[in-house]
Amino acid sequence: MWKLNEDFSLFKQGIPYIILSLVLLMIMSFWSEQLYGIFGENNYVTLHLMMEILIIVVTMSIAIQSWLISPYILSNRALYIGALFLTISLLESAHALSYKGMPYFITESTTYAATWFYMLARLLLSIGCFFILIVKEKQISTSYRWLIFSLPFITIIGCFVLIYAPTQILPSLFIEGDGPTILKNILQYSAVILQVIIMLILLKYFKYAPKITFLLFGSSIYLIFADIFFTIYRDVYDIKNFIGHIFQLCAYYLLFRAMYFSSIEKPFQQLLDTQANLERSREKMHFMAYHNEVTNLPNERYLMELLKRNLYISKSEKAILAIEIERIATIKASLGSTYADQLINMVAQRLRDVLPEKYLLCMLREDYFVVVIDEVNNEHHLTQLSQQLQDAMLASFQLQHFSLNGNLNIGIALFPADAYKEEELVRFALYAMHEAGKVPSHTLFYESSMSSKITEKLILENDLHFALDNHELFIEYQPQIDLQAGKITSVEALIRWRHPKKGWISPGDFIPIAEESGLIIPIGQWVLETACRQVKQWEQAGLPLIKVAVNLSLGQLFQQNLVEMIQDVLERTGLESRYLQLEITESMTINIDHMTTVLHQLKALGVTIAVDDFGTGYSSLSYLKDFPIDCLKIDRSFIRKIQTDSTDKALVDMILSMAKHLRLKVVAEGIEEVEQLSYLIASHCETVQGYLFSKPLPPEVLQENYDILQQNARTILKNLSVFEV
Repeated sequence: MWKLNEDFSLFKQGIPYIILSLVLLMIMSFWSEQLYGIFGENNYVTLHLMMEILIIVVTMSIAIQSWLISPYILSNRALYIGALFLTISLLESAHALSYKGMPYFITESTTYAATWFYMLARLLLSIGCFFILIVKEKQISTSYRWLIFSLPFITIIGCFVLIYAPTQILPSLFIEGDGPTILKNILQYSAVILQVIIMLILLKYFKYAPKITFLLFGSSIYLIFADIFFTIYRDVYDIKNFIGHIFQLCAYYLLFRAMYFSSIEKPFQQLLDTQANLERSREKMHFMAYHNEVTNLPNERYLMELLKRNLYISKSEKAILAIEIERIATIKASLGSTYADQLINMVAQRLRDVLPEKYLLCMLREDYFVVVIDEVNNEHHLTQLSQQLQDAMLASFQLQHFSLNGNLNIGIALFPADAYKEEELVRFALYAMHEAGKVPSHTLFYESSMSSKITEKLILENDLHFALDNHELFIEYQPQIDLQAGKITSVEALIRWRHPKKGWISPGDFIPIAEESGLIIPIGQWVLETACRQVKQWEQAGLPLIKVAVNLSLGQLFQQNLVEMIQDVLERTGLESRYLQLEITESMTINIDHMTTVLHQLKALGVTIAVDDFGTGYSSLSYLKDFPIDCLKIDRSFIRKIQTDSTDKALVDMILSMAKHLRLKVVAEGIEEVEQLSYLIASHCETVQGYLFSKPLPPEVLQENYDILQQNARTILKNLSVFEV
């Protein structure tokens, strides 16, 4: 369809030229004799001079344009075009000045000199265009342009010597009263034949550059018409001579249009398209940063910023409703994320149908909904609204052959009765929501007693203080596979906690506690040193040196002696800095000034810097050029639905394209299916990690199974025909 539209557009652009050509041909065919000398014998020299001035302006414009762009394009073809049209411009100038009836120019103006200057320009045009079309395009140096652009002046000097020799060397091409000689017609038709050959060569370029080819093709047609008229006119007063000059002028104008389009208009349009695509990408990234990917509802970031702006504007009582879908974790674990996401979407739609438009419905990361009510009349109204939301869930949700119930637990926190700060208000509503499942109505207002969970959190924090000394913390390593080499080139260090009483505790539970309590500083240093030392131990055990990726927390980035600490760790463990990669999250890039200083200091050590979970947070993309970033890690949330969700696919493609243009490496996380891997290979992703290749492993297990893991990786890649094992 696009091709048809473009062809039609070109046809529309050509209509004025077709009409002009038909009119001129009709004049020449039917009124040639009647229009002989129509402009008056004394005016033909002036008319000719005006036409030639226009031709000289056009050809000189092409030459100047080529000269100006050649330092930036550095193409031999562009340079040859400029030199060719500079020569033609000089020859046309000589033709105009030596035309019979013009003032004295070197010698008395004669038809002999004028005709030869024209004929040389015409032949040079066809020969030069033919040469430029067949020559192989290549890059040239800027100094080369001076040499090429000196040739037109050498050529014009040679032509002057040849034409204005004391003894006439060349035969006359035009006889007064008889018209063009046989020699002139032979030369003219030779130019026609060469022009036809050029048109045939142009045909193969049409599908690659249709507009430029269209303009050059039209120019060739006009030149051929001009050649024909210049072989059949009797003298300068013949209307055929005048029409020939019009066709010649049109031909040069189309050549100028082609040059202008290829060197200025087309690159400018491409720049505009690139800017438009980038703006659309930024809008998508911004929308994604402030909206949940499953429901497209405003997310936690949006909620917190809104509350920070609006919470204190009026003194009216406000409310936060936190809403949980019962058993959503069980549904996700048993049926998978796809069914769970479909259920969440259906619940979100029913909530929208019940809630008034003035209430804001948001979606938090933990699959919790939050409703913001700016003005609360009484608590009874909130109870009624909660019941309406509960009633909306009575009808079962049909997910293919599954019939699921979407019962809700609703917690309510009031401002200013329960909390003055936006974070506390949301947190207290979540506390009430977690307790709401224990009452028949499944709806609870926040009470201070619900904060007992804070006590549990404090206990966990206290246990975390001793976890490091009691050797409860340990590190597992997940291999990262280089898709080109088909081997393990790096690993990611992942901290784990096995509590003596509570068992395995998720990093998602204890890392935030470590951040808030400041324990992240000693824990982070321990992780870094342990990971670096482990790489050296693997080397001593016979494994090749591999890079280890260690996550840096926000608290560590604000650690005053972070750079010195990392340098000290590298020195004590003996690990070369290039084998250490430090990973930051995108949300850390908000504080541009501090991050720029710290990351440049870290980069000076020789370590590499990666942005983890790229695309899940939002900050100005300018940090990609401000920070010394080496690598982007595509979050598993994009990879999970890359085959089914066109938005995720588009975002992954955009990240890969952006990384390529910025010369950044890319690691895709969470590869669990061969189809996901196949798509990433086709998209030229460099490195992947995920359960398809290996889960995170204890160091001794990875060491013992290193060859097996690597062989398995190569087998998987071989099956996808990435390379030969």
